Amino acid sequence: MHKSGFVNIIGNPNVGKSTIMNELVGEKLSIITSKSQTTRHRIMGIVSGDDFQIVYSDTPGILKPNYKLQEAMMKYVSSALKDADVIIYVTDVVEKVDKNPDYLQRIQDLNVPILLLINKIDLSDQEIVQALVNKWKTLLPKAEIIPMSAKEKFNVGILFDRIMHYLPEGEAFYPKEDLTNKSERFFVQEIIREKILTNYTKEIPYSVEVEVEEFKETEKIINIRCIIYVARDSQKGIIIGHQGKMLKRVGTQARKDIEDFFEKQVFLETYVKVNKDWRDKERVLKGFGYDE
Repeated sequence: MHKSGFVNIIGNPNVGKSTIMNELVGEKLSIITSKSQTTRHRIMGIVSGDDFQIVYSDTPGILKPNYKLQEAMMKYVSSALKDADVIIYVTDVVEKVDKNPDYLQRIQDLNVPILLLINKIDLSDQEIVQALVNKWKTLLPKAEIIPMSAKEKFNVGILFDRIMHYLPEGEAFYPKEDLTNKSERFFVQEIIREKILTNYTKEIPYSVEVEVEEFKETEKIINIRCIIYVARDSQKGIIIGHQGKMLKRVGTQARKDIEDFFEKQVFLETYVKVNKDWRDKERVLKGFGYDE
């Protein structure tokens, strides 16, 4: 008997969805920062064994869209609700339990198994966690509740066992050696974007998109040229920094992580360009891959 299915991870921003995804896949596919809206795409991580294949999906945090980029992000969440064989809904010990009642109702109405994870229990105590379990039982009565700490790897094994329990019978969707549905260029872009999220404050990281213009691999080295797009002229100077120091810092940090990811030497060039108000232009968003 072979099992396979789509296990889609959904929840509000900053509850630890990407950390959980990376733990389950065993690879760093989703970027992780302390800022909300870190994940913009639906990123699939594929875990295969002799008799199973799990296709995990990390999705953007649920939010009310303010511009077309965020509308596209929420479409990924909606698609993840539609094609799931198992839903993982992630919450944590600090967020309000009734934050998104409309999404909770949509999840409750689904005819698939729901695993509700109360993450970050390492930041709380047993009494508070038990009170949260009781609250969630009334909010999502269909869900099986698992308190866990992705950061401390607590109950990750139990989560995997429950996923395997609910996974339907079926053939593999992807070749068994595949790890993700995303390209090498995509992960380069995400690594650079992660460094921008961690090195800049306020609006800057949310106004940035990264495009790999050139990716040439030889036996010894990968040559990569990237463009960092910003939404306004004033943001270009901030990204570059005084005498180019900020851009150089981002490039150095990103290159090290890209070398770790590909296990190969990398030569990375980065340039900054202005694409005015790109977050509200459908054609530009499609060019950046937000119509997949």
